[in-house]
Amino acid sequence: MTEPSRTADLLARLLHRAGCRHAFGIPGGEVLTVIDALDRAGIEFLLARHETPAGFMAEGAHHMTGAPGILVTTIGPGLANAVDTIANAWQDRVPLIVVSGGVDDAEAASYTHQVIDHCALMRPITKATFRVAVPGAAPAIFAKALAIAMSAPFGPVHIDIPGSVAAAPATAPEAADPALRAPMAPAPGTVLDDMRGWLAAARRPLIIAGVDAMNDEAGPVLAAISAGHGIPVLTTYKAKGLVDEASPWSLGGAGLSPLADRRLLPLVAEADLVILAGYDPIEMRIAWRDLFAAGQHVVSLASATGTHGMHRADIECLCDIGAGLTAIFAGYDGAPAWDLDRFAEVKAALRADYGADAPWGPAAIVDAAQSALPADIVATVDSGAHRIVLSQVWQCRAPRSLLQSSGFCTMGPSLPLALGAMVAAPGRRAICFIGDGGLEMVMGELATARDLGLPVIILVFVDASYALIELKQGAMQLPRRGVRFTRTDHVALAAAMGGQGWAVRTRAELEIALGEAMVTTERFSLIACEIAAEDYIGRL
Repeated sequence: MTEPSRTADLLARLLHRAGCRHAFGIPGGEVLTVIDALDRAGIEFLLARHETPAGFMAEGAHHMTGAPGILVTTIGPGLANAVDTIANAWQDRVPLIVVSGGVDDAEAASYTHQVIDHCALMRPITKATFRVAVPGAAPAIFAKALAIAMSAPFGPVHIDIPGSVAAAPATAPEAADPALRAPMAPAPGTVLDDMRGWLAAARRPLIIAGVDAMNDEAGPVLAAISAGHGIPVLTTYKAKGLVDEASPWSLGGAGLSPLADRRLLPLVAEADLVILAGYDPIEMRIAWRDLFAAGQHVVSLASATGTHGMHRADIECLCDIGAGLTAIFAGYDGAPAWDLDRFAEVKAALRADYGADAPWGPAAIVDAAQSALPADIVATVDSGAHRIVLSQVWQCRAPRSLLQSSGFCTMGPSLPLALGAMVAAPGRRAICFIGDGGLEMVMGELATARDLGLPVIILVFVDASYALIELKQGAMQLPRRGVRFTRTDHVALAAAMGGQGWAVRTRAELEIALGEAMVTTERFSLIACEIAAEDYIGRL
């Protein structure tokens, strides 16, 4: 006999039909019915040690499956703890369904323990926030929330459900699933004719691709256009791998490194047509502001109107990125005048700039890891100096093979991103690159890796410093304050938390540790790479 549906069951079944199979969070009395409903619907709830890492685990799962991530938090401090990961989803365009427990309106009128205005807290950092005050409104709200989260541009949506409403019998039928949307392309007409005319006349067209191209799965179209017509592609960090970075036409990722800007911005300046393919400048440093000269044609294919003010565009088309590129390049038979040898020289110079071939140092660690690990490994990287180096040296062969916070640039996401990815893609290995300062912000999630039996590889850049901030202090000629801390015994830490650990100081030691980590299948491996904070000087 089928049990009667509760309000929470309607949400759980809707999310299951959307492809969700995992939810992450920390339970509280107000969300116990929601967690039970998720389980009944076939969505496993996984316990994290803090709400912010739980949200990043949900994002990691999303990148593997394409389904929205699910974060479940309890009342007051539970939701407040998650502000960082929700703000990241807002700026990094991640479809995150945030479900919080609450109290009834009548109860909140006089009961104040842990009670805050959840919707007011969420409003500035979500695409939408909803409160389910009565069961009858639930189906429409749930369907609306899912549609908004998964509509371009992706983003987080918050649903606040009082515990009594979640447990109440469903009083309205389930809403229909959101309608499927056909990819939207530029319509035939003068604007499309202008874009095609500029492309036909261009001698040096260049494409800059960003996060919306990744979310629209535009990688195959980009790769075909780049290789088929000899057009270079530069990406933001979040979009690395949209074009295989081993391709001679891929210029890799850019955005936060003055050293890379010195090599790449002259190429952008030489382009006579720049096509911005889902490019959001939120990932870029200030040198990318007002980038395009008066003589350059600039076309922007985007999911939302560009109100950022970072750069101009002559034409902006709101469309599916792959469909927009296909429309512009239809019938194109041009022969761009770019020098392929020059691109090879630029990439070789960048590799030398960062010290990838040095005996040891941040870039050498990244290079050694890439050489030792399988090509299909999922890599995640934290914010900090090591991330800037890694994003230039690490080559991505496919989209979503390097996960990071690149719009919000918060610290701590790389470990939970790796855990979420491994949960959602069983059998696929992941390596987390993280600084020692970042690791200590999310150290509790080592216990999550232990409890889930995930053989994640955690590679720690150990310099006992917030190195990027220390470099900025030095550039401002300020004394060093608040950036150094005592070195942790990471080998002992790994053992205490149920993993295995190594401390390494050479390429050879790192390669041995990575080899042993790769054959470990039931516990995490932590490799502490000892460097000096000064190793980043001149490398960013």
